[in-house]
Amino acid sequence: MAALIIKKEDESGLSSYYNNKTTIIQEARVFNESPISPRKCRALLTRIVYLLYVGETFGTQEATELFFGTTKLFQHKDSALRQMVYLAIKELSTTAEDVIMVTSSIMKDMQPNSEVIYRSNAIRALCRIIDPSMAQGIERFFKAAIVDKNPSISSAALVSSYHLFPHAKDVVKRWVNEAQEAVSGKSSSSFFGGSSSSGYLGGWGSQTQSQSGYQAIPSTSYITQYHALGLLYLIRQQDRMAVTKMIQQLGGGKSGTGTTLKNPMALCMLIRYAAKVMEEDPNMQRQILELLEGWLRHKSDMVNLEAARVICEMKNVTPAQLTRPIAVLQLLLSSPKSTLKFAATRTLASLALTHPASVATCNIELENLISDPNRSVATYAITTLLKTGNEASVDRLMKQITGFMSEISDEFKVIIVDAIRTLCLKFPGKHASMLGFLSGVLRDEGGYDFKRAVVEAIFDMIKFISDAKEQALSHLCEFIEDCEFTKLSVRILHLLGLEGPKSPQPAKYIRYIYNRVVLENATVRSAAVASLAKFGVGVQDTSLQKSISVLLNRCLDDVDDEVRDRAAMYLKVIKEPELANVYVKEESIPSLAALEQKLVAYVNEPDAAEQPFDINSIPRVSRAQAVSEAARPSTLDTISAPTAKKSASPPPPTAAETQSAYAQQLAEVSNFASYGPVLHSSSKPTPLTESETEYQVSCVKHIFKEHIVFQLNVSNTLPDTILEQVAVIMQPSTDSGLTEDFIIQLDSLAPTTSGVIYVSFTRDHPDEFAMTSFQCVLKFISKECDPATGEPEEEGYPDEYELEELELTAADYIVPTYATFSAEWDRLRGGASATETFALSAMDSLKAACDSIIEILNMEPLGGSEVPTSSSVHTLQLSGMLPGGGGKVLVRCRMTYSRGQGVTLELGVRAEKQEACNLVLAAIGG
Repeated sequence: MAALIIKKEDESGLSSYYNNKTTIIQEARVFNESPISPRKCRALLTRIVYLLYVGETFGTQEATELFFGTTKLFQHKDSALRQMVYLAIKELSTTAEDVIMVTSSIMKDMQPNSEVIYRSNAIRALCRIIDPSMAQGIERFFKAAIVDKNPSISSAALVSSYHLFPHAKDVVKRWVNEAQEAVSGKSSSSFFGGSSSSGYLGGWGSQTQSQSGYQAIPSTSYITQYHALGLLYLIRQQDRMAVTKMIQQLGGGKSGTGTTLKNPMALCMLIRYAAKVMEEDPNMQRQILELLEGWLRHKSDMVNLEAARVICEMKNVTPAQLTRPIAVLQLLLSSPKSTLKFAATRTLASLALTHPASVATCNIELENLISDPNRSVATYAITTLLKTGNEASVDRLMKQITGFMSEISDEFKVIIVDAIRTLCLKFPGKHASMLGFLSGVLRDEGGYDFKRAVVEAIFDMIKFISDAKEQALSHLCEFIEDCEFTKLSVRILHLLGLEGPKSPQPAKYIRYIYNRVVLENATVRSAAVASLAKFGVGVQDTSLQKSISVLLNRCLDDVDDEVRDRAAMYLKVIKEPELANVYVKEESIPSLAALEQKLVAYVNEPDAAEQPFDINSIPRVSRAQAVSEAARPSTLDTISAPTAKKSASPPPPTAAETQSAYAQQLAEVSNFASYGPVLHSSSKPTPLTESETEYQVSCVKHIFKEHIVFQLNVSNTLPDTILEQVAVIMQPSTDSGLTEDFIIQLDSLAPTTSGVIYVSFTRDHPDEFAMTSFQCVLKFISKECDPATGEPEEEGYPDEYELEELELTAADYIVPTYATFSAEWDRLRGGASATETFALSAMDSLKAACDSIIEILNMEPLGGSEVPTSSSVHTLQLSGMLPGGGGKVLVRCRMTYSRGQGVTLELGVRAEKQEACNLVLAAIGG
């Protein structure tokens, strides 16, 4: 009935008027009425809080008027109204001005003789009202409240302390003993009765009204422990040893039953803290694992599940370690509670990706869940079975999946399709039934993400299962006849252009492609024209080539200029094989991000108009890399995404994004203005200290035409020490070919902050590539800070810190770039070249040799040659370029491996300049 009334109000516009900000501000005069109507005031305060929760914003003046109007209700005896007053002022305090004026009124309700219901609300409001500088003045109130016997008051104080911590760390840290007492349950031992409840919803302690006011009824939820544990961890999170000690003290030993924590949510939080410690410090894995196995026997299902999940997600977990958690999850699969079954199946589905044999012990229980009325549980069950089942069970699973695909959401359909995609590659002999299933669901209704997942699965079958190629291409041709998604049509047309000319009957695909030219939008028509051109170049049948030329000629009359331009270009290209190799068969394109960066630098150069832009200086990427880079969300999109979408870690920046960021950073330093554009920057900083040291230093190398600039990133991790006149002294080895120019030092480096130091060297011979090592020392003046005021002492003392040796290698000059190896190798025939044989006796496999050579040279491996297919003989193909006019360089590494003798390497180099060949040989020989 209430829902019907709201709906009618929405339709008539009454609801929007009722909750209109202007209307509420006008009605705020009810706060000034005499006598005050508690019912009207409560209703108005509820509407104010509602507007704030749905995202409405009040101006500073509006919020201030409402705030102080609300404070007039402080003295009213109606308890429900007083609760709403506290809630409203807590929410309005972030916008209103002079809110600190109500501090004394709030603190009256924090006194021990006040009503319980007022004290807890007053504590929550006070932490939003006070200025951080006043935290010390209310310290005794919060300390008393944290250890209060009433869980409502104690939890309110703990949560408020948690929110106050970022603004008054030093004060809140002094409350650690009280928080420890709240965790241990000593403050409420006389108040709580009975044993811990196994329910999952911790309460605040119920309230009942009597003649004397509100009285607390003893609660058995121990929710205070949950809040106290969160505050304790917040205080100690920077001290790993303290956190580890806390976990061991509260863990309850190997049995997990002796823990002082009675609240299941507190134990789950402790388990997550333990998992974090284990991840950061692998040496703690054995001790933490013992605690986790003890928690597997806890009486709360929530704790059992959390402990099992953490063990299953451990790095390098062994099948023996998985035995107990899988047994727990197996029991939960038979639980009558859908939430437990869902959590257990989801954990097993994730674990099946890495340990399918261990999860297979649960297959009987998982098969029983396929018919579970909760479709989410059934989806994860079938997904896990697809990962753990054997080849004989594939057909049966396919039939069961087909039955409920129409009953689940697209999100779960994608999960199932991804599982089938993995199963296709695991059992290629069953590709017929799985391809039939995928083609069937491709015709069903569904959104873009679902259809894309199906198309990607079929793409993988075409790529890895040769027997499925013809049938899969036919299914894709049928799909694009009715495809409503432009992106998918373009991708399929591109694939047809690549695979169609290689098929036994290429002519049968041309009809489907040309239909797109006639029936689709301009984007799809352009892709179809490009696909037709690939057939015209790739097939040997002259009659088919003539037919394609006729079809392309018809496209010259298209209404879209992109389609017409492509058709005209491809008609020209088809007739000239040399152009076809560049514009149709070429597998690489310039890196668009690198091209943008170089163009910006070129335009900003003072003499840009006098010299042409060098397109050959742009590194190239394969078309597959370009597609994946385009599909990757940009860093800005990730940063600006809503919080709910940022749970996953943001994608790391690409090499081109990193280079662009460095170039922009260097352009802001006036000392480097005359150096010209930066040619290359190292992709990853080189650490010069251990990660646990008090001073952390890493180095990025920037190569200019006549200079090399070393960017030293320095972090001061000490909380009470300031560093001044911070510099890094770099001493190159003799005959390095480098002369030091200057050092841009840091004037000051505050505690727990970072800064950048630059050291510049001139290349004595710019046409040569200096390779040398540097002895590095961090020099500074150290000053202690006053813990109370944060002010440094007047006089410090000079100090220095020995850094690790820094190497300038060939990898710092070479930029990896994609190329068609055979064509480029032949093109460079007769130019600069070199061949030499090396004995790599320390290498224990061809894969280790490949990884080492790629790391030393920083070049792009081509054609998957970085993964040897034989254990005795292999050829590694690499491509790179030397920016600043050094040209392209290709490397062919022929390797043989014999046990006991290591790897024998024949290194062949071809380049546009002899200096590049010499650089590669010196890098491997050194």
